[in-house]
Amino acid sequence: MKNKNTIIAIAKQTIIEESKAIANLINFVNEDFTKTVNFILTSKGRVIVTGIGKSANIATKIVATLNSTGTPAIFMHAADAIHGDLGNIQENDVVICISNSGNTPEIKVLVPLIKNYGNKIVAITGNTESFLGKNADFVLNSFVEKEACPNNLAPTSSTTAQLVIGDALAVCLLEKNNFSSKDFAKYHPGGALGKKLYLRVQDLIDNNELPMVAPNTPIKDVIIEISKKRLGTTAVVENNKIVGIITDGDLRRMLKDNSDISTLLAKDIMGKNPKTISVDAMAIQALETMENNNITQILVEDNSKYVGVVHLHDLLKEGIF
Repeated sequence: MKNKNTIIAIAKQTIIEESKAIANLINFVNEDFTKTVNFILTSKGRVIVTGIGKSANIATKIVATLNSTGTPAIFMHAADAIHGDLGNIQENDVVICISNSGNTPEIKVLVPLIKNYGNKIVAITGNTESFLGKNADFVLNSFVEKEACPNNLAPTSSTTAQLVIGDALAVCLLEKNNFSSKDFAKYHPGGALGKKLYLRVQDLIDNNELPMVAPNTPIKDVIIEISKKRLGTTAVVENNKIVGIITDGDLRRMLKDNSDISTLLAKDIMGKNPKTISVDAMAIQALETMENNNITQILVEDNSKYVGVVHLHDLLKEGIF
């Protein structure tokens, strides 16, 4: 059994080897890459991504990235393709074939069939002189000097290189398509990522109470309002306008500094000019404001009218943190 230091050294060496392989890809980005991006942009069809073995696994991830960034894509396993799945390919589709060697039997059978259909082929291969490299319309070179595997056998650096080429394609297409954060939200409505992009302050305050006192409200009633509404704070409001805020912390400081609170009013202990946010703002903006100002609540306005409170717990509950 290898000791801890040996394991750490192997892990670091693997990362170094793969990072070198990725960095070297910069030297292979050429005119074929530009032509590929432009051809996909002007194509009226989809992108079909295919491969065999580990390359097929990489193909599925590239398909997922393309779909999530606005480029319609479908995965087609190279082995299944020659047993019926060629029917996935439509007239205007672009086919990306991924193969490190470019000479696997399935690829040699598949490529001529695709060309007979009249579809353009983009090769992602580590061997530009291979069958795939010579028969593709566009060749994206994913050559790596060696695998991170000590025996130079297991696909490691080569599959990472394929993945990076796919990501580079997706990002170029995203940029050229002017794919915005709103578009991204449309394709990612679920989970924390989607919520950061579409969840608004209005969505957070709908289920919250509306703690509110007037400037001349006695402190006893202020304490009752804060406790009743359970948000750890209350707005001090006059003529529907926010004039201050009182938090649990303000109450604690008041009790520490005053032996007699019977004559105190809300305006005597409130914080003036509190941080506020628009009801139409994104929830992530509320979080950023809280973090930047080291606060746990923020008052919400709608056209300068007080309409609610967002608490840090609301954001935690939604997974936005």
